[in-house]
Amino acid sequence: MERHENILKSLRRIHFLGVGGSGMCPMAQILFEKGYEITGSDQNESDTLERVRASGIPVQLGNRPENIGSAQALVYTAACKPDNPELAAAREKGIPTLERSVMLGMLTSLYPELVAVSGTHGKTTTTAMLTQILVEAGRDPSAIIGGKLPLIGGNSRVGASDTMVCEACEYVDSFLQLDPVVSLILNIEADHLDYFKTLENIVKSFRQFAGQTSRALIVNGEDKNVMAAVSGQEGKETVTFGLTSACDYYPADLNEEPTACEDFTLMCRGQALGRVELSVPGKHNMLNALAAAAAAHDLGVAPEAICRSLSRFSGVHRRFEVLGKFQGVTVADDFAHHPTELTSVLSSAMKMGYRQVWAVFQPHTYSRTYAFLDGFAKALAIPDHLVMTEILAVREENIYGIQTSDLAAKVPGSQWFGSFEEIAGYVMERAQPGDLILTLGGGDIYKCANLIVEKYRAKAQ
Repeated sequence: MERHENILKSLRRIHFLGVGGSGMCPMAQILFEKGYEITGSDQNESDTLERVRASGIPVQLGNRPENIGSAQALVYTAACKPDNPELAAAREKGIPTLERSVMLGMLTSLYPELVAVSGTHGKTTTTAMLTQILVEAGRDPSAIIGGKLPLIGGNSRVGASDTMVCEACEYVDSFLQLDPVVSLILNIEADHLDYFKTLENIVKSFRQFAGQTSRALIVNGEDKNVMAAVSGQEGKETVTFGLTSACDYYPADLNEEPTACEDFTLMCRGQALGRVELSVPGKHNMLNALAAAAAAHDLGVAPEAICRSLSRFSGVHRRFEVLGKFQGVTVADDFAHHPTELTSVLSSAMKMGYRQVWAVFQPHTYSRTYAFLDGFAKALAIPDHLVMTEILAVREENIYGIQTSDLAAKVPGSQWFGSFEEIAGYVMERAQPGDLILTLGGGDIYKCANLIVEKYRAKAQ
């Protein structure tokens, strides 16, 4: 991937096209806090956009050439079309245009101790866990997180220390713009095959990412793809975490009571560091916690502080986020959009003691749905009931001829509808006290969850 000269030191005024995006708003807010003049624009109102405005950054709704004003550089996302009026105007004026990952590389290079969290799943939760540990330990980090962390009231933080914790996304090799001191690699699976084509190419990119890390690799010792990516890496320490004592960091003395949340002793190379009582469900979150603990310990945080913060961690926006309980029915929302994530979340939900679980799933991209059709079918057979939307296209044309009906045919009893309104009506008519309605997906399915909440509240009034 092409690397660019860092022009941040010669800039004062930067415009963010699509500033409401979860990857864009943290950078805009951090640069604004550092004294840069920031402006932004976006096509749609959102909670994120409100947070950007509240921080003091002026935002325009809609994309127009005049929005770029006197900006000396424009930042855009990979999803931005070349004929976007603002992008085209900036290029006509000869203003530097920087794709989001390029700006992220420039911004993170301002921090001597960059800790990057990568992997196919769990990045946002692990980044949030590690940020919470460092904040509560008084380490004053800066942070860029893919979801809202309640402790900091958003998904970014500007600290006074040299430490930056940053979520590192592999899509279109974005993370290859980073030069971390410490990198976490949580797992490596086939995903984003519209770009990578093969699992081997994904492993190759992670190998390069690991090679760009200068001091330590914190890695899942039980993931063969991860271990293949870090094998032969020289000049840095490799620290493993996993569920067994074959790894450096692992859990022991697990609470055997049937529960969705894990309660365990945190171990490091045979030594007990303390007790962790997670309040976020699932084995996948125990692995996330082990990774965050290993990284924090490597950064010199005391074991008791690590265990205390992990036990206090209450989750991230859109990661099994409970939105409320209405007429005895719990409504929750989760970002899971890959078969592995869905299996983890739905398996946990089924252990929580609900009378019945209603999963409402929005398939995310044609390529992913086509590539993992059987995996999705297996995962989505876990809950008591499955309701789906049509496939969210995002950036793709349907060259695969795939439809939600193809997935529904593999999950007996499942239903699908063309609108959130129809879905809300269907599940609310059938859900009983003691049930869970859980919306799932990487797109805008959270709007369906919010609609269900609004309808329940209206009924109550």
